[in-house]
Amino acid sequence: MGSPIGLHRVLAPAGVLPQAAERLDASPVVGDDEVRVRVERLNLDAASFRQLSQAYGGDGDAVRAAVLEIIGRRGKMQNPVTGSGGMLLGTVDAVGPASPLGLAVGDRVATLVSLTLTPLAVHDGLRGWDGRGEQVPCDGHAILFARSVAAKLPADLEPELALAVLDVCGAPALVRRHKRGKVLVLGAAGKSGSLCLAAARGLETVGVVRDEAERRLLEGAGLATEVLVADARDAVGLAAAVGEPADVTVVCVDVPGCEHAAILATRPGGTVIFFSMATSFAAAALGAEGLAADVTMLIGNGYVPGHAEYAIGLLRSDSAVRDLFRARLGLRLADWAV
Repeated sequence: MGSPIGLHRVLAPAGVLPQAAERLDASPVVGDDEVRVRVERLNLDAASFRQLSQAYGGDGDAVRAAVLEIIGRRGKMQNPVTGSGGMLLGTVDAVGPASPLGLAVGDRVATLVSLTLTPLAVHDGLRGWDGRGEQVPCDGHAILFARSVAAKLPADLEPELALAVLDVCGAPALVRRHKRGKVLVLGAAGKSGSLCLAAARGLETVGVVRDEAERRLLEGAGLATEVLVADARDAVGLAAAVGEPADVTVVCVDVPGCEHAAILATRPGGTVIFFSMATSFAAAALGAEGLAADVTMLIGNGYVPGHAEYAIGLLRSDSAVRDLFRARLGLRLADWAV
């Protein structure tokens, strides 16, 4: 029996958890409480994909080579610059006799834990991926631990659509838990942003987007009470555009530098949820201190009990959310929101 949190898969450095490890053992041999998944598609997180694309000037071949190098060297997908990874879709092809995950061979699943802690190997050189989108068709295998989380794919949704929703399912679940008063969402036309707005329906909601095209998209969906075009990195400008500060602000933008704007646009006693791997938590903490801002700041933990079912339910029940997701899946490097 291995470690339920995967310590036995850590190759270096010794004594750290898999997420903090430099290298993991991605051997396909399954331990008593492990599950092996035949990988069909990776979903790189937005901050990681944007960083790689910008680093290589949008050269898809170079991005593909960089992702292959990371996986081959580290035994997992963890961008060394952003520290983030993503998640995956595949079919269970081996289950240890002591696995507590309730999965069976043949189940199609999406992992709800980060690729940064998931042992992963790629077998096909990512030859089916052009390096220009977050979703990465591939053939490979991944290992889930006893403490991993996975969701069976719903039969009524396209796999690509289900994967995109499950990638950000923690965001609307957190908003449901903390929503009150006026809710402000930065990056509101993106995947997590649109789901957060759907979770806050019935309240006053303000969606911030990057340009007029996204304004039209979000206004057409009818998810927000008000839609603003503003730069989420401009703290003073954003606060002026928002006007009356929000009770809850959710950051779903995949570029750095939005921490101070979110804090300044939130009322005293309010809550800021940072659901973006581009967030500098030092900048957030020190910025709030420097602004004498009495706000509660939450790290957007991707795990909330029942988060997958809740996000899928929002997608099923809200045609506007479905349309936004399908539109986002057709957009590439120019995407601004998560």
